[in-house]
Amino acid sequence: ITVVTWNVGTAMPPSDVTSLLHLNTGETNDADMIAIGLQEVNSKINKRLKDALFTDQWSELFMDVLSPFHFILVSTVRMQGVILLVFAKYYHLPFLQDIQTDCTRTGLGGYWGNKGGVSVRLAIFGHMVCFLNCHLPAHLEKAEQRKEDFATILHMQQFEGRVANGILDHDLVFWFGDLNFRIESLDIRFVKYAIDHNILSQLWEKDQLNIAKSTWPVLSGFQEGPLNFPPTFKFDVGTNKYDSSAKKRKPAWTDRILWKIKSPSVGLGVGGRRPSREVLSVSQLCYCSHMEYTISDHKPVAAIFAVQFASKADKPLVEINVADEWSRPEQAVVRYKMAVGFHRSSWDWIGLYRVGFRHPKDYVSYVWARSDDGERCLEKQLSVSGLQVMFSEEALPKGKGEYILGYYSNTSSSIAGMTEPFQISLPRSEEGSSPTDSSGSSSEEDDSTLVLLAPKSRSPSPGKMKQHRSRSPSLAKFQGLILRPSSRDRDMSRSPSPQSRRGLPGDIPAIHLPQEELGRCGAKDKEPGRAADSLEGSSFYQTVWEQGRPRRVSADNPLARADPRNLGLLPALRLEMIEQALGRRRESTEQDYPCRRMSPTSPPGCSTSPKEGSSP
Repeated sequence: ITVVTWNVGTAMPPSDVTSLLHLNTGETNDADMIAIGLQEVNSKINKRLKDALFTDQWSELFMDVLSPFHFILVSTVRMQGVILLVFAKYYHLPFLQDIQTDCTRTGLGGYWGNKGGVSVRLAIFGHMVCFLNCHLPAHLEKAEQRKEDFATILHMQQFEGRVANGILDHDLVFWFGDLNFRIESLDIRFVKYAIDHNILSQLWEKDQLNIAKSTWPVLSGFQEGPLNFPPTFKFDVGTNKYDSSAKKRKPAWTDRILWKIKSPSVGLGVGGRRPSREVLSVSQLCYCSHMEYTISDHKPVAAIFAVQFASKADKPLVEINVADEWSRPEQAVVRYKMAVGFHRSSWDWIGLYRVGFRHPKDYVSYVWARSDDGERCLEKQLSVSGLQVMFSEEALPKGKGEYILGYYSNTSSSIAGMTEPFQISLPRSEEGSSPTDSSGSSSEEDDSTLVLLAPKSRSPSPGKMKQHRSRSPSLAKFQGLILRPSSRDRDMSRSPSPQSRRGLPGDIPAIHLPQEELGRCGAKDKEPGRAADSLEGSSFYQTVWEQGRPRRVSADNPLARADPRNLGLLPALRLEMIEQALGRRRESTEQDYPCRRMSPTSPPGCSTSPKEGSSP
């Protein structure tokens, strides 16, 4: 397990973090998991609004760097400028369960999140492990305040479940962050002399955290490796020189990584020994700072741990079986078995991932892991092989590549089963063969559209595209905005809604357009047979197909809610101003009932005065 902490001082991410994550050290120190704790990530109001719509750039950077090494983002939590990310190799994902996060504010008496702690806890092969990233109060004289804040964090953070409800109840705790402990008593000139002459051991006994570990009961049992690297604070930004400003702050080891193993006195076995399956040991292989990063007044610190234990979970909760290669659509059959006691949800699904995917919702396609005649998923109970689902031809990626299947459990918000990589080799469809190919109309459409989401914006959206990574489940709440898929992404959507290229029942609501506007836009439309929905007042409607015929229902109707697009996992979206779409002809829409148009791919011909009960 590699643990990294870095106070980034509101800086933009560097271009490369490979050395920081120790990804180039060879096979001997190849990590299985990586935990990254950041502090002071830019959290100004305009930045936080942007990060609410898109992924923050730091998280995006680490996902981009780690995904080629087969690391997947397991969980992340953010509290203002404090961020914690936990990654793991993809083949470990089925054995990482009971994932929960928590955060505690301690700034301004507990009302502000500039200081405090965020945590991710999970069961790793049956052993409970907690990662705690903290940013504690600054300044030399605030040692007691740091003690009180840490005790508050330990007391406030509670998790659900039968075991390990508190942080210190876990089998293993990693505590790290900008803990802000300083060097007492010694003059700044002596501290710099000791650093320059590499006699750091003379500073250790005056380090506040070293003193606290032997005097504060709350720190009992926490361990730390030797501080054989120079103090990591405070530097002039852009250099490796300690603070040269008028304040001339004394160098200090503010950025630390500690760990604690649960006391063996709990659950002793026969003869006072813990059972063999309970044994857990930790050894630190590396503890160092990285002087090459100069974007902040702090230097990042990394530690590598070898954690040894007997596995309590030998088999995944869901076993998936597929053929070694899918060369024809009819081979896209997935058989899976669930372990006894597995809590299955009707919202579980099986995702098809390209090798090198970034997080559990970064899928190419998916099928629901349940029986429903209205879904693009065929499932039946088999007496020998368990359950079976089948991907439709439209859902399969064309061309040749390596893919992985994963069973996503909605109850635990984690992957419960995963396959080894296998080949998909399907012929690419000829250009223009798809009835929904919008390449010819995308440029014309974009010329008349006000695009508010930049194509290169970054986002951790579960249904993201390569071009658009933006997503926010709350965008529909903004007044004066219309949501609809971008033309370039329509045929590549990774939305969990089981849509096909032949047209969707229940598409995105449309807008009213004046007849003249519709006439001009209608000439660009290419896809026949799409059903059109309307936006009436403030209510949204969807078209639901029953027995081959369309029927409009309210978005509040259970039929509409059953659409998996309502789960918050949306495709890339385009934001358009209503005024931009309607132009200056809004008054004409009040006099004449306009033609209803669902999307740029709606049929060109439509009635100007549809009657009640008529076909959309």
